[in-house]
Amino acid sequence: MNIVCLDMEGVLVPEIWIAFAQASGIPELKRTTRDEPDYDKLMRWRLGILKEHGLGLREIQDTIAKIDPLPGAKEFMDELRTLTQVIILSDTFEEFAKPLMKKLNWPTIFCNSLEVAPSGEITGFKMRCEKSKLTTVKALQSIGYDTIASGDSYNDLGMIQASKAGFLFKSTDKIKADYPDIPAYEDFGDLLAAIKKAL
Repeated sequence: MNIVCLDMEGVLVPEIWIAFAQASGIPELKRTTRDEPDYDKLMRWRLGILKEHGLGLREIQDTIAKIDPLPGAKEFMDELRTLTQVIILSDTFEEFAKPLMKKLNWPTIFCNSLEVAPSGEITGFKMRCEKSKLTTVKALQSIGYDTIASGDSYNDLGMIQASKAGFLFKSTDKIKADYPDIPAYEDFGDLLAAIKKAL
């Protein structure tokens, strides 16, 4: 029994924080897990910048409402879900992901949650579990699933390397160079073909 585990941002949809950096005119917020492997450190830094600029959940959600899945992502997901079970494993937050999941026809997503004050200020975040992507893949394996994983960033490497088959997708030149043993793809058709072969 197989289950495919996919990252969300950079793989199925554009990076939310990059879109928000552009919308808000705050270039520092373009920093993502492609640049900073320590997610906790990255999120605390982001929350500091939001506080400094008086920005909260509503402003980010306004940006997310205008984000569409990457070209071909919905069709890729629709076809993949006819072949096998699929779970999106993301370090994003429920409060960010919902409108994007609607545009992808409601796939299953495991992600985290934000702590939000009545004013809309994001005061903190609650991670589902430590190393959530790797932990989830190992949990799925412990109940009898063979996992196939794909992602683009440092925080995806654990689940990719622990899976029966794993692929980089739309990753950075640095990550691809540092992990030459992981097959890397740029096109949904090529990724779908690789997953089909691994099933």
